Amino acid sequence: MALAGLYRRTLPSPPAIEFASAEGKQLFTEGIAGGTMEGFFKLISYYQTQSEPAFCGLATLAMVLNALAIDPGRTWKGPWRWFDDSMLDCCEPLEKIKEQGITFGKVACLAVCNGAHVETLRTDQSSLDDFRQRVISCTSSEDCHLIVSYHRGVFEQTGSGHFSPIGGYHAGKDMVLILDVARFKYPPHWVPLSLLWQAMNTVDKATGHRRGFLVISKLHKAASVLYTVSCRHKDWNFVAKYLTEDVPLLFTSGYLKDVDDVLCIVFKSAPPNLREFIKWVAEVRRQDDGSSMLGEEEKRRLALKEEVLKQIRETELFRHVTRYLAFESSLCYNVASLGYEDRLADIAANVCCQGAELLMGKIRSSNGLCCKATNVKLIKTDSKEPVTMVSGTVISNGTEQRVDMLIPSSQTEPSCLCDFDENNCCGMHPSMGDGLTVLLFALPQDTWLGLKEEKLQAQMKGLTSVDSLPTLLREEVTSGSSLFLFPSNSLYFLLCLDFIHFSFNHFPMS
Repeated sequence: MALAGLYRRTLPSPPAIEFASAEGKQLFTEGIAGGTMEGFFKLISYYQTQSEPAFCGLATLAMVLNALAIDPGRTWKGPWRWFDDSMLDCCEPLEKIKEQGITFGKVACLAVCNGAHVETLRTDQSSLDDFRQRVISCTSSEDCHLIVSYHRGVFEQTGSGHFSPIGGYHAGKDMVLILDVARFKYPPHWVPLSLLWQAMNTVDKATGHRRGFLVISKLHKAASVLYTVSCRHKDWNFVAKYLTEDVPLLFTSGYLKDVDDVLCIVFKSAPPNLREFIKWVAEVRRQDDGSSMLGEEEKRRLALKEEVLKQIRETELFRHVTRYLAFESSLCYNVASLGYEDRLADIAANVCCQGAELLMGKIRSSNGLCCKATNVKLIKTDSKEPVTMVSGTVISNGTEQRVDMLIPSSQTEPSCLCDFDENNCCGMHPSMGDGLTVLLFALPQDTWLGLKEEKLQAQMKGLTSVDSLPTLLREEVTSGSSLFLFPSNSLYFLLCLDFIHFSFNHFPMS
């Protein structure tokens, strides 16, 4: 016998006031007059219902990311780049979220991974007055939006933990408008702000920590230009734990005399998948007309990548890293596991395949995709130096797609890794040595506090300090990785933006 199912729930009122009721409309009108409904119109334009009963956090975040006009950098369906809750899987598998829901910390992780600036505040890190000021600030602007994590029971609603965005505020009544993404259950509704605070000031049994709110805004600086740390990798949390917790402890276990000893400690015990944690931000484009001409935007982005690469290789830290990799590998026996056997053509073939997957809408699975041989060529531009391009063909279900990958190069002198890693010689293309250098720059300064030798500790702080770096390189380090504390397991995780930048012949980035 088929189950009848449930058709919505009656909204308990009080304490809530339905948005579409006469009183709700009056609150809305007065909120507009008071200037605290400015964010409403963007949010309502992208209002969506969660596609699964446990996808409230994903649907809320997708709605906010679209309202902020953040480009996901990957297609949703057909050629269209658009956030949908089914695309937000870089911090937790969708199947797991479908079964268990998602925690406050993981929603913050997803927001960062998808290009947003995030401020996370649990109730034990804030106050009622501070929350009210944040609500007023965001509802008076289109530049930020609030996501609240709360317990429905405080509002006499069925269910437990829930996420939804704040759509507006009424100053006179001190009430907020919750745009509930579980629209199959409850409609949008107004609730007293103080009562919402009580609903947030509850403990999530899954983590043992209090709920809270997130202030989401658009990054005002570009994402990583050349390198990024991949939080989409399945073992990213283990690698991040190693870098932020294990490495400082390793420094306390013995006497280290110089920088080479420090680097040996960092990389000797590194997880074997560390190399997969560091990614190129690749420039991949669809090759529909066979033309190898570069557009002005492509030239600009490639020039930025080359300048970042040049600045990395001019740092003293890079010289230490390359010297360590070239001359100390026999002491640590672990350098090969970092991936230095990779050749440019192999890396490019892999990236071209991934790029074709996205360009063809094959985001979820690579089944049926076959990458044909790639070829590396130099193409002339109006600049002094030719541009390296890797071209390849991907076949999917009988359909061929030709793609190009543009490779930045550095005109600096070849490093001492020439006999060890060919990527450091031929055209001076990006290599793992560059990536490891940026990774060391991204580590927090207190990483080195465990070093017993004060002079060495000061030297490592100086080598890895970003304060004296050129502006472009400093932004590369600080925008490519952010340190967040996730109390759900009391670990620092290194989070990232993990986008492949695409240039479409028919669907430009703009």
